[in-house]
Amino acid sequence: MNQDLRKTLWAAADKLRSSMDAAEYKHIVLGLIFVKYISDAFDERRDVLKLAFADQRSELHLPEAADHADALEERDYYTMANVFWVPSSARWEAIRAQAKQADIGVRIDAALEAIEADNPRLKGILDKRFGRTQLEPGRLGELVDLVSTIGFGEGHHAKDLLGEIYEYFLGQFATAEGKKGGQFYTPASVVKVLVEVLAPHHGRVYDPCCGSGGMFVQSEKFIAAHGGRTDDISIYGQEANPTTWRLVAMNLAIRGLAADLGKERTRESFQQFFTLIGKELSEKIEFVCSDMWKPYLQLITMPEFQSARAP
Repeated sequence: MNQDLRKTLWAAADKLRSSMDAAEYKHIVLGLIFVKYISDAFDERRDVLKLAFADQRSELHLPEAADHADALEERDYYTMANVFWVPSSARWEAIRAQAKQADIGVRIDAALEAIEADNPRLKGILDKRFGRTQLEPGRLGELVDLVSTIGFGEGHHAKDLLGEIYEYFLGQFATAEGKKGGQFYTPASVVKVLVEVLAPHHGRVYDPCCGSGGMFVQSEKFIAAHGGRTDDISIYGQEANPTTWRLVAMNLAIRGLAADLGKERTRESFQQFFTLIGKELSEKIEFVCSDMWKPYLQLITMPEFQSARAP
């Protein structure tokens, strides 16, 4: 993605922030970017289906043109292609059309609720705080208009584009938050070096303090650069901060990466989570991306982790 475009998008988004705390604002911006992406991916799949229904050579061909409209609203046609189903009220054009309404925040929260209800993988991930945001009047609508200028299309390129924007904005928010930004973000250049040291070509990758998921994203890039496949690794992680947990869950979801991040996001759940995966896994964890929680987890005495590599 063009560096100038990223800077322009950030400058515009930051201007709309005004006096709002960056720690709060990042969830608003990144949440909207995520919804825009899944809506664009839905529309892209919809266009593919339109052509397939009309093409006699396609496995999805429907001979009766009158059936096409109803078929376009069938959820299975989207989930079969690993595309999130987006209810009509939650599609981006519906949100954009209401951007100037005084209650746009409440409407966005309702859209997120609808998306979660139809996509179990997203349950609990989307941060529904738009209705109570402290942005100045009209600013949220302006932010919706800004995000509308980002076009996500063309299959895998869309994921790459969103990934770049998401990662760039995370870095900018971390800078804006100062020392606190380090709680959820480590510079990509640093993470890249750590991943190259680990060299996770295949196996189980675990990060007990995964933040926004930088280690997992760089592991995916490492595998791609070495001609491997994404499913060559299994991702396991934990994050004690519930809002940061949502960031990593969204970060992985938009990249199509399956992960076990644990059902609970509290410090007390770490040992329980380790015990669970220790029972479920017949092999050992090959790569541990952080050893910050060893005092709590007694990793040294757990056979599942004794041979794991750590940076």
